[in-house]
Amino acid sequence: MIPRLNERERAAILSSLSAGVVPAIGLHHIQVGRKDEVEALLADLNRIEQGGSAIRFIVGRYGAGKSFFLNLVKTVALERRFVVARADITTQRRLQGTGGQAQGLYSELMRNLATRSRPEGGALANLVERWIADLAHDVKSKGGTDGDVGQSVHAHCKPLQEMVSGYDFATVLEKYYRGYVDHNEQLQQAAIRWLRAEYSTKTEARQDLGVRTIIDDDSFYDYIKLMAAFVRIAGYSGLIVCIDELVVLSHRLNNKIARNNNYEAILRILNDTLQGSVQNLGFLFAATDDAVFDKRRGLYSYDALATRLAPNRFATETLTDLAGPLVNLANLSPEDCYVLLHNVRRVHARGEDNAKAVLPDEGIVKYLEDCQRRMGAAYFQTPRETVKDFVGLLSILEQNTTVGWQEVMGKITTTSVQTQDPAISEAGEDDDGPESATSTDPTDDLTSFKL
Repeated sequence: MIPRLNERERAAILSSLSAGVVPAIGLHHIQVGRKDEVEALLADLNRIEQGGSAIRFIVGRYGAGKSFFLNLVKTVALERRFVVARADITTQRRLQGTGGQAQGLYSELMRNLATRSRPEGGALANLVERWIADLAHDVKSKGGTDGDVGQSVHAHCKPLQEMVSGYDFATVLEKYYRGYVDHNEQLQQAAIRWLRAEYSTKTEARQDLGVRTIIDDDSFYDYIKLMAAFVRIAGYSGLIVCIDELVVLSHRLNNKIARNNNYEAILRILNDTLQGSVQNLGFLFAATDDAVFDKRRGLYSYDALATRLAPNRFATETLTDLAGPLVNLANLSPEDCYVLLHNVRRVHARGEDNAKAVLPDEGIVKYLEDCQRRMGAAYFQTPRETVKDFVGLLSILEQNTTVGWQEVMGKITTTSVQTQDPAISEAGEDDDGPESATSTDPTDDLTSFKL
């Protein structure tokens, strides 16, 4: 059955693809291939639902579909009542730092927190308020008072108090409830602000909420685990954390110590999830081949990570293993690319049949043949430019009905695709802050260069 397409999804898909970025909604209308990879991630979601944990590194060349895959998994997770947090790593938002970088990454994750009712993000306040309101309704429907509701909040949050920083986390939730009961919007906003890691000093947090800690660089991961425990208490299946642009750590952090500190943070997450030390929590990292396999700057430069991420020795091109943390995105086949363009054309035609499309089936075949001539095998291996040009072709044909598709197609001049992430080619630029300045470490004396 062909899924129903609405105008909002159509506009988002076409505008995103024409700009070379991944649509945030409507992915099921154009998804092709990746069956084995999707099934592996579905197995991870099942494990997390049952109280387990999982971690995956989605690896592929620039333009191979990593961000698309993350968005697809996010869509599936939301339908299964997961809470999903997503953020891109930058030099100022990363897993470890001494100048608020990890705190900044946590804030971004919480701002982008999504639930099924708020898939676009910004769901943190909605999540907390809904839990408080449901709890109050349940207690008062049984004849309880506001005091009884407060005791119920404490009782439900008791498991959090056994975790690192859990007592203050539970206290802030109680403060939110107190603001909810007293109609004190300022207190509610202060509680949400604290949960988003937007307090910069402990003094300010103590004055507003009576807690002596704040979410900072050192406690980034501890509070991720706390949030996973809380969303479970709130009735959700678990927390999925999607972190994109891992290549920034490997090829934009020029200081080796800063890189290794971030790799140490990844190692801690990897150990906890593989050993089952955390519950109802999953991590998805998106990385290019260089960000993982480069033995000088990538994850493989950190011996402990290289050991844990080593591929199965029995795996080959024909014998794949998706049980380990690494998920190498296989190239789309020419047939997959053909189906992808068919799906894009159907979206452009507002879900109508092929007879109402501006480009016939023959035109898609000729277009792919032209892409093969101009770009070689890269047209389906990294299909970003192929799809981008195709959306442009459909747009021209729709707006210029007197022009034939053969004439327009002959004017497409794309002869190569970008297969290297711009972050790699920009490596070597100085970043702000002492940690990210150019390294003078004698063990990091090799330099990449181009003639």
